[in-house]
Amino acid sequence: MFNPFKKKFSPSELNQFDFLGKARFFQDLSFDELARFLPAIHQRKYERDEVVFFRNDPSQALYILEKGEVTLNIDVRGNFETIIKLKEGRPFGENSMLADSKRIYTAIVSTEEAILWVIPNYAILEIFKNNQKIEAKMMTALADFYNETNQQLFSSYRNSYGFFNLGQMFE
Repeated sequence: MFNPFKKKFSPSELNQFDFLGKARFFQDLSFDELARFLPAIHQRKYERDEVVFFRNDPSQALYILEKGEVTLNIDVRGNFETIIKLKEGRPFGENSMLADSKRIYTAIVSTEEAILWVIPNYAILEIFKNNQKIEAKMMTALADFYNETNQQLFSSYRNSYGFFNLGQMFE
């Protein structure tokens, strides 16, 4: 049934919804829910080897990779070891959806340039405060992500048993 009072979105907004809606954490949100994020989003261009953030930095923003490639790294004895290379459309810095968190890895641009969508932590938390439905959907997606990551960690540990002490993770 046609509702003449339903908000209409511009072609530009619809393109933004299409991109944002494909990114993990936003997939279950409606257009009206996605629209709440648009005023907070800005794009930023980075160059090769530029650090997006370092491990232990405050988690000040969630990023979505529009163009290029970013590596997520851990520092081991003064050297960076790549955990994963992210391709276009992938979000990272997910712990910015949590209040007062710090980065657990370092993110570095690995292509000539990368274009990132940046959503500040304060804006995410404000949206959550004013809309518990959005918060519930995104926290469920975050919990699913962390569950998958834990499964991958334990699987990797089983495959390389003896190279590190998994018990240290829970100390």
